[in-house]
Amino acid sequence: MLNSKQQDVLTRVGPGTPMGELLRRYWFPVAATCELDDRPTKKVRLLGEDLVLFRNHGGPYGLLQENCPHRGASLVYGSVEDDCIRCAYHGWLFDASGHCLDMPAEPRRAKLMNRVKAKAYRVEALGGLLFAYLGPEPAPLLPHYDLFLWNGVLRDIGHTLIPCNWLQIMENSMDPHHVEWLHGHHLAFVHKKKGARDPRHYRKRHVKVGFDTFRYGIIKRRVLEGGTEEDDDWKVGHPVVFPAMLRVGTQGVSCFQVRVPVDDTHTWHVWYSCYKPNSDVEIPPQESVPLFEVPWKDERGEFILDFVDGQDIMTWVTQGPIADRTRETLGSSDEGVVLFRRLLLEQLEKVQAGEDPMGVIRDPAENRIIELPQEVNKYQDGASFRSEYIEMGHSRYSPIRNRVKELFEQAGC
Repeated sequence: MLNSKQQDVLTRVGPGTPMGELLRRYWFPVAATCELDDRPTKKVRLLGEDLVLFRNHGGPYGLLQENCPHRGASLVYGSVEDDCIRCAYHGWLFDASGHCLDMPAEPRRAKLMNRVKAKAYRVEALGGLLFAYLGPEPAPLLPHYDLFLWNGVLRDIGHTLIPCNWLQIMENSMDPHHVEWLHGHHLAFVHKKKGARDPRHYRKRHVKVGFDTFRYGIIKRRVLEGGTEEDDDWKVGHPVVFPAMLRVGTQGVSCFQVRVPVDDTHTWHVWYSCYKPNSDVEIPPQESVPLFEVPWKDERGEFILDFVDGQDIMTWVTQGPIADRTRETLGSSDEGVVLFRRLLLEQLEKVQAGEDPMGVIRDPAENRIIELPQEVNKYQDGASFRSEYIEMGHSRYSPIRNRVKELFEQAGC
């Protein structure tokens, strides 16, 4: 259980807060690249800051404060000219570094333009996503994690905005025991009422769980009923990539779940998936990575509980906008949650001491491609579990779901 001061330290992400300063040492996705195909600007919010993302006809991306430094009108409705954005209100023009290049109504504009600068941030494209860095210079490298660079795979990007703090989502990833109850027993209960297929794998009892820190975060391990420490679930495990990403999947499927802290009470949740059978099936390059929304409430406003991710979202949202950890009761089965909180506090201290926190990358040689561990034979039955993973997870809403299923059928797996 935390006291109120610790609670605030761990959950508040705005400028000048301890956690906000830690999270600003990392790159976060703010959009899919396809979102700027039809419109040159997009409003984004990250770590409590309102921003405008812009690009003109294949040029470089820009990311500035949303409100124009002149009179505060939104730059989201501005026009993009070459590599700059012009405010719709009075025509002030800003480049991607935030410098003002034009003030049409000012007769002696040169001196004033030198005094005006919009807050500007770095933005880079990788694997169909646009990542932003809001921290101090020199900026670290945008991590080249494997899924963003793999060739010969099908990709899709699911997303949704969740009205709760990022930390309760990440703590869920440090809680293996919820899988057998929420996604096993409770999902079976929901499916039985609907006359739907019973989840076969998720119900396996956890005999043992383990957590090991490594260069980029924490490796989660489990021994399931009927299994041993020689199984992939323990021997390989899968990572929580510090500070806000989970890697999951099974044979032929790999997914990053990225929890983007929009502000204290909202999180943009991104599912970035790669599909590739263990065979020689050729997959032509995608022109663009499709983006789709993952629904979690039905037309009546009720939680959609017949799929894994919908169940998770229900538990996150019903804890409240910011879960009150001063009233919780932890047990020994919550060791992963305690470890993650301790790790956050340790990394906060490193930042306050002027050091880089865990997982920050500055060496280009290290960043060529970062291969992360992930079970292949998950739940001791990787190929069979894959079908359950796709049918009962976020992928069921993907626009390429049928193409993915055909891909594995072609491969005979």
